[in-house]
Amino acid sequence: MAQKDNDISPPGRLWDIPAACVLLTRLPLPALPDHAFANGARAVWAYPIVGAVLGIILSCLDFLFSGAGLPDIAVAGLLLGALLLLTGALHEDGLADSADGLWGGHDRNQRLEIMKDSRIGAYGVLALIVVMGLRWVGLAEVHWTGIIAALMLSRAAMPPLMLALPHARSGGLSHGVGAPGLGEVIMAVLIGGIGAVVLAGAAGLVAALVAGGVALLIGAVARARIGGQTGDILGATCVLSEVAVLLTLTTWG
Repeated sequence: MAQKDNDISPPGRLWDIPAACVLLTRLPLPALPDHAFANGARAVWAYPIVGAVLGIILSCLDFLFSGAGLPDIAVAGLLLGALLLLTGALHEDGLADSADGLWGGHDRNQRLEIMKDSRIGAYGVLALIVVMGLRWVGLAEVHWTGIIAALMLSRAAMPPLMLALPHARSGGLSHGVGAPGLGEVIMAVLIGGIGAVVLAGAAGLVAALVAGGVALLIGAVARARIGGQTGDILGATCVLSEVAVLLTLTTWG
């Protein structure tokens, strides 16, 4: 029997994991069948699983570099560079564009136009410098379990905004993926939250609440400034919630 395009059976759902990996990473995956991408929004439940995969890769590199005798700050820098390569700096690009657009434009249309512009402005540069610096510090201070928890929670922070906010423009990556269902969003949040608690205990629960607070704040700003969410807003949410979780775990972990 031919594979249905919208297969929601357990075997069909498993295709959501590599489909989410294709969207959120640059991992070298084999070519996937067309039906794996038939409903991109359905795959949001697997976003924290993608975070776990990235976290495991970074944890292995952490053990390798630390075993070679490198200082923690140097290991953190290498892990940050590896993460940027693994994701293609997709979310960091969203952070820079969001900073430029949300704070550099005078009205909704101008803000969206600035966010669409491939050039980077002062707000974007400064946002990247500050956030990457804090991220570097966080990676230097947390254990491997904290790295995995941070990457899971940051990826789980995006689906709620995709559900709660309308698309701010009629095109772009987020619009192309579509709006997920409530079930998929709840599943993403549960996977991210439970994973964080298993990995980091009570500190993981605090970190999950912090990640949710960051997503809520960004969502409120995005609604007020541009009337909804875009792929750039989701990318900024991912990076900022990841940094917030790392810093939380340095205190509570």
